[in-house]
Amino acid sequence: MSTQDFQRLIVSVTAQLTGRPIDASLAAWLDATWPSGSDTYRKLANACRTGVAEGWLCNREHDGIRYGRIIKPTPDTHGFSVDVVDMQDIAGPHHMHPNGEIDLIMPLNDGATFDGHPAGWCVYGPGSAHRPTVANGQALVLYLLPQGAIEFTQDASSA
Repeated sequence: MSTQDFQRLIVSVTAQLTGRPIDASLAAWLDATWPSGSDTYRKLANACRTGVAEGWLCNREHDGIRYGRIIKPTPDTHGFSVDVVDMQDIAGPHHMHPNGEIDLIMPLNDGATFDGHPAGWCVYGPGSAHRPTVANGQALVLYLLPQGAIEFTQDASSA
């Protein structure tokens, strides 16, 4: 899988997201349209695992989290950036989503969760914030960020 193949796969997803509100109804639609057992989910998960193994995904590391922005927001990606993280039993830095965040959760072992969610999709609406947490093992998480917007914050619990 090349980065161009990966981008084509992502564009097939982001094309379906254009104009949809980034909210709980989108999460339900994503889980119904591309559930964890679906062909699209498997292709995305395999592409991410391959990218990590080949070194072009998650090619940076900080405080035990491997990460990387593989695609910047462009008209081709319908304004979404794409980041992938590799986390194991760890909480990441607190951040806010000015325009929302769409996450594809790909556990690498049985029982691993992202913010309490198993394999599948999780959506955070505009203005939401969290400290992303993988528990009970290791997972890859693909983040789609409208216009690439993310703001790292000082979490009140870490002040």
